[in-house]
Amino acid sequence: MKGVEKVNFVTGGGNDNLAKIVEKYHDKFTGFAHHALFEEGAAEELERAVEDLGLRGYKLIGSAQTTPVDDEATYPVWETAERLGVPVLIHFGILGGGGGPPYDLRNMNPLTLWEVAKMFPHLDFVVPHFGSGYLRELLQLCWSCPNVHMDTSGSNQWMRWLPYELDLEGLFRKAVETVGTDRILFATDSSYFPRGFSEPYLVEQLRACRSIGLEEDSIEKIFYGNAKRLLKLE
Repeated sequence: MKGVEKVNFVTGGGNDNLAKIVEKYHDKFTGFAHHALFEEGAAEELERAVEDLGLRGYKLIGSAQTTPVDDEATYPVWETAERLGVPVLIHFGILGGGGGPPYDLRNMNPLTLWEVAKMFPHLDFVVPHFGSGYLRELLQLCWSCPNVHMDTSGSNQWMRWLPYELDLEGLFRKAVETVGTDRILFATDSSYFPRGFSEPYLVEQLRACRSIGLEEDSIEKIFYGNAKRLLKLE
C-alpha cells in the first residue's frame, strides 16, 4: 500500500502491546521499545524488549524528561543498547501540538546528548524532526559525534519559530551539505489509525530533495537504505 515496504512504530501502547502487533504483521511492521528512561530496571526492560519481544530499538522524548538525559543514571540503558546493537531515537526541542512545555530546558537541546554520544561511540542515536527547532545545535552534535543521525519526520512546522527564514528545501540542503546523506533518515511522524500513513509528508520531502538536485542514489539512502541499515532489515 502506498509503495511502503516496512513501517517502524516508535510507540504503541507499551512494549508488550506493540510487540504483539509487530509479531502479527511481521512482514510489514517493526517497532521500538518506549518505556520510561528513569524507571527502575529500564536497562533490563530494554533487553527484554529486544531479546524476547523482538523490538528493534528504543525511543524516548528527551523534552519530557524531568532529569537530563546525560545523567549517569541513564548509562545502563545506553550500555545495553550498545551491546544489543540497536539504535536509540530521542526527541529534543519543541514538543508541538498538545505536548506543552518541557520539564527540563536542558533536554530541549540536542547538545545534552554530547557526553553520552562520545561515551558510547558504537551506539547509533537518531534525533527526529531535524532537532525540532534546534537545527544549529543538532548540526554541531552531528559534527562532533559521527554516531548521531537525524530524521526528517513530520510537518517541520517548528521552522516558524526560528529567528531566520527557512524552508524545506533549505533545510534538506543544509543537512546534506553538513551531515551527508548517510546519516539522514526519512520518517513521516504518522500517527494512530484511521489517519495512518501521512503520505503528504513523503510527497513534500521527495519534492524538496529533487528540487535541490539530489541524485537518486542519495534519495534512496535517505528514504530507504539508511533506515534499513540501522534496523538491520534483510
